[in-house]
Formats: sequence, structure tokens, C-alpha cells
Amino acid sequence: MAGCVVLVTAERRSGELGAALERRGAVIRHAPSLSMVPHQDDAELVRGTRDLLTTPPDVVVVTTGIGFRGWIEAADAAGVADDLVAVLGGARIVARGPKARGAIQAAGLQADWVAESETSAEIVEALLDDGVDGLRIAVQHHGAGSTDLDEAFSAAGADVVSLVVYRWGPPRDPEAVAASTRATAAGEVDAVVFTSAPGAAAWLDSARETGVLPELVERFRTGCAVAAAVGPVTAQPLRDVGIEPIVPDRGRLGSLVRTLVGHFGGTRTVETVAGSLVVRRGHAVLGGRVLPLSPSGLEVLRLLADHPREVLTRARVLEALPGESRDPHAAEVAVARLREAAGRGLVRTVVKRGYRLDLAEPTPTQESTHA
Repeated sequence: MAGCVVLVTAERRSGELGAALERRGAVIRHAPSLSMVPHQDDAELVRGTRDLLTTPPDVVVVTTGIGFRGWIEAADAAGVADDLVAVLGGARIVARGPKARGAIQAAGLQADWVAESETSAEIVEALLDDGVDGLRIAVQHHGAGSTDLDEAFSAAGADVVSLVVYRWGPPRDPEAVAASTRATAAGEVDAVVFTSAPGAAAWLDSARETGVLPELVERFRTGCAVAAAVGPVTAQPLRDVGIEPIVPDRGRLGSLVRTLVGHFGGTRTVETVAGSLVVRRGHAVLGGRVLPLSPSGLEVLRLLADHPREVLTRARVLEALPGESRDPHAAEVAVARLREAAGRGLVRTVVKRGYRLDLAEPTPTQESTHA
């Protein structure tokens, strides 16, 4: 991913995600589209927890591992962690996926049932099949707050206690978010990474307010940029506006990173005498070095890389330049500046014909001699 510009829209674990991508050569930009209210500061969560201690639940639904751990930490800060674990131990515990199960086990508890699909829909189907009428169900939510889980259980006759362990708030820097949407629409970003449905929706809302949503959708649709979502729930707001993101098989940050690396690993590399050349949306990488190119230089290099074995005339180079200049001298200036930025060994002039990349030809093998 050398030189790939990746926009990270998440606040939670953004440093971890960015560092993993940077280790693979990506250039990271951060623009969290939402902020988070830490669980220790959420008085409503503590009130809900104390309510469960007074009237214990029959069923506890754990939707996220980090959310469950945060719930226990918040209870500990309030001095009721041991009481909470004891109450949960007397309930039927349902986990949405293996990460939620792992957090439950870390608290010294056991999940009675796990939704292997990691979807709320599977949990609803399983519990409604068993019957929930008259049961008290505690649902630990992530930052989006109430979901269809609450409504489905309430409609089936359950007494639902909703516990939101961390809450989404407005972005800490709205202008940075708006600027990130403009930069993506302008072609300055290769990939945008989303780790939550509310975060994806908020970023799209910012693009809509900024007036660049149609341009964004078109860039993603044509493959000029790629959207990456950690899972199908996160992907849904993107799909709702016509953006089809890449989604890993498993909803994990590590899987998301590997999926992105695999996607960009397929980018064509041209072997030149100056090193391996990769031309991306926003810039080019030569021999592992990001080249300091102007927009004109980048477009000329993209044209040469797309036709590595062809000699391109000044007229064809001129057509690739931004703007509407038809002065042949503009093509010569663009190539000269490209050479200054990339080094003179990259582009070869073919006298009276034009320009081509100076390719690294394979070393011919020695031919066998026969007597």
C-alpha cells in the first residue's frame, strides 16, 4: 500500500487501525465523523445498571465485546462490579458473535448461546422462537443506542432494559470531516475506512451538507476511490446511497486491514530502471518513495504507466494534462518537471517521436551452445 492515502473516519481504535495501515506503507489521514462519550462519564448507564441490580434480568444480550468490557468497567467505577457480575451470572446470557463471548468469559461468566452470524437478526429470531413474553431482557448496545432488538422484544411482550455503554456525539472537528469529504471528492484520497454504521452515516451527511455527495458516489462507483467497511451493518449506509464498499469475511479490524492490502496489492506495478513504479489516484510511488508530483506531472506519469511500452507523442501527453491548453510546449514543460521530481532515469525521450518509460528489461539467459 506504499503511498496509498487512506482516510480513517473512526475515533475508537483509530490509532491502532492507522498504525496497522502505516506499517504497510499507507499515508493516513484522520477525520473522525463522530465522537464518543466514555462509559465512565455516562450517568444513564450507571442508573440502568443499578436498576438491574434491584430487579435482575432473565436474559442478557451482549452485542459487542468492547461494550461489555466497558459496562463492567463503568460498574467497577461505580463500586457495583461484583454485584453486576453476580446478577448476570443468574441470567441467560446471549452473545452476538465470538468477540462478545470472549468478553463475557473474561468477566468470569459463560455465554449460553452465541449468534455465529454476528447479527442482531439472528438473536431476535432465536429468542422469539423460544418466547420472551413476560421476561425481563437487558440489552447492551453499542454507540448507536436502541436498535431493532428492543422493539422486537418489547413487541413480543418482554420488559426491555436498554443499556448504551458508549454514546455517539457530534464530531470534535466538523470542519475536518467536511474537508475530508471534499478531499475525497477531489481525488486526493485512495480509500476511506468505516468501522461503524453511525460513523458512515455521519460522514455521508457531512458530504451531503458540503455539497459533494454526488461527486463522492461517482468516485466510488467508478473505482477512483474505494470504501472499506468492517462489516455488513457498517456497509449499509454506504449501500443506501449507491456506494458498494469492500467488506472482509470477518468483522475484525485485522481482517479489514488484510482486505485493503489485498485490494491495493492488485495495483499494477511497472518495473523501470529507476525502480518499481505504482501510480495511484492521488500520487505515485517509485522504488518505495512517494514522488512530489504536481497534478500535471501525476497525469503524465499515469499516461506513461498505462502504456509502458509505447512511445507517446507530445499531442497525447498534452491531452492528459489538466486544463484546456493546446500549446505543445506545455507537454514539454510537464515532462521536464516530472523528470525533476522523479529523477532523469525514469522517462526516456525518443527523438522526433515522443516519450516513454525507461523500462527495466529482464536479464537474458545465457543460450546453450551445441557442438
